[in-house]
Amino acid sequence: MMADARDEHWAENFDGEETGSSSGSEKRPMLKGVSDIRRYFFRNQTPTYFISATNFNLLGMDEWVRNFHFINYIDCFDGEHPHVFVPSEKPHREFTCIEDINNYLLEHKEVVDYIDRRGPGGKAMFLFFDEETERLCEELGLEVCFPPAALRREVDDKISATRIADRAGVPSVPNVLTPVRSWEHLKEVSGELGDDLVIQTAFGDSGHTTFFISSEEEWDRHADEIVADEEVKVMKRIRCRGSALEACVTRHGTIVGPLMTELVGFSELTPYRGGWCGNEVFAEAFPSVVRERAREATVRFGEELRKMGYRGYFELDFLTDLDTDEVYLGEVNPRITGASAMTNLAAFAHADAPLFLFHLLEWSDVDFELDVEALNARWASSENIDSWSQLVIKHTADTVEHVTRAPRSGVWEMSDDGHIVFQRTQTHRRTVEEENRGFFLRITKEGDYRYQGADLGILITPGRLMTDDHELNDRARAWIDAVLGQYDSVPVNPEEEPEMAQFMEVGNFKIL
Repeated sequence: MMADARDEHWAENFDGEETGSSSGSEKRPMLKGVSDIRRYFFRNQTPTYFISATNFNLLGMDEWVRNFHFINYIDCFDGEHPHVFVPSEKPHREFTCIEDINNYLLEHKEVVDYIDRRGPGGKAMFLFFDEETERLCEELGLEVCFPPAALRREVDDKISATRIADRAGVPSVPNVLTPVRSWEHLKEVSGELGDDLVIQTAFGDSGHTTFFISSEEEWDRHADEIVADEEVKVMKRIRCRGSALEACVTRHGTIVGPLMTELVGFSELTPYRGGWCGNEVFAEAFPSVVRERAREATVRFGEELRKMGYRGYFELDFLTDLDTDEVYLGEVNPRITGASAMTNLAAFAHADAPLFLFHLLEWSDVDFELDVEALNARWASSENIDSWSQLVIKHTADTVEHVTRAPRSGVWEMSDDGHIVFQRTQTHRRTVEEENRGFFLRITKEGDYRYQGADLGILITPGRLMTDDHELNDRARAWIDAVLGQYDSVPVNPEEEPEMAQFMEVGNFKIL
């Protein structure tokens, strides 16, 4: 929306204060606290788009932000979501990353027409984007509401992120940043880190480029990928538990969400040893000292990002040493993530506002006042954190199959014998209240192909899906078996291979 129209809208509809020059030529609304912020977005006039493979990461955000729309490549809701637009398939270059999908969408005539109908001055968000995405958005008159792609890439780089953490005073697992050229060279550069090592390359996701090396045989298995990078992170292997914490850098400070348990490497859910496969929001999952250390580290890291010119949403993965309770930085995701649906649908978010709303606020043309310390204190309180879990279910077998039956997105109910029945279509988990019910977001549908590593869908349900020892509990295993039982498939025929390749290309990189 243009400035004059925005000022007219506020003169008519906003009852808060306005700031600007004495002549009144540059009046801007002043939002004073969370109540004003919520009202501002409920009345939002600017077309706002989340453009991605699916709408998973920002489920439910369209209920908080008027004129919020999802433009997606995969239709998880069979056309039944009122704010999801999926254009018809057209020929395209092979997708090698989610940026390719987003750029394909931005060049699609049906998407261009969809954006044009809503007028100029729109805002766009992505899970990932690159300089080509930025160029296409400029042509369409869209503002990309994230720091520049180059800055995000610098922060996303695991080697660079370690150095940022060092500057911020955020500890990392004992490590060395170095090129590695051979098994002998690895033993030389690892020094006092020991014989049991973890190596990460600069970029990678869900365990694809995290390598556990304790022998020459394991080195040989991954040597080509490790040697190909100019510099890798070689870490001491510790006995640890993973956690995730999302935050937002604003002009008034860094807002911090709850510390979430990460599900990593469970063979029932992912074929990748270090692969992320879900989260739990549970206030007592970690001792209070661990939660506080993670929050303090996140604030320090966020303030270092602010010095770099970064603003908005980010996420830190932490590793808690089970022997010392030391909290180490795992990695940084300068974006919304697979945990964002959990953060933004939690009880504290409904009491105040979703964390992502503060990201949008940073990129809106308004001034605001916000007591970040008070907000962080409320969000740290266990009484404001309800218990939810999510499972990201992949096809784990080393097979390729044509899917002939798949579950629908919506609310499912589990009976005492472990069978599940579809209850109704739902666009997110708001109406799921009992632990025998879950919201399932389907990714792989009937007619698609499932292959090792393919995302089948995400289940979100109240309560815990892990034991106190951070293993899957019986309820989690029952839900996994029940969801997989809703899929039927047949082996592929040779004549299906050209069509199959089109579906499989999307599964070779992160889409969630």
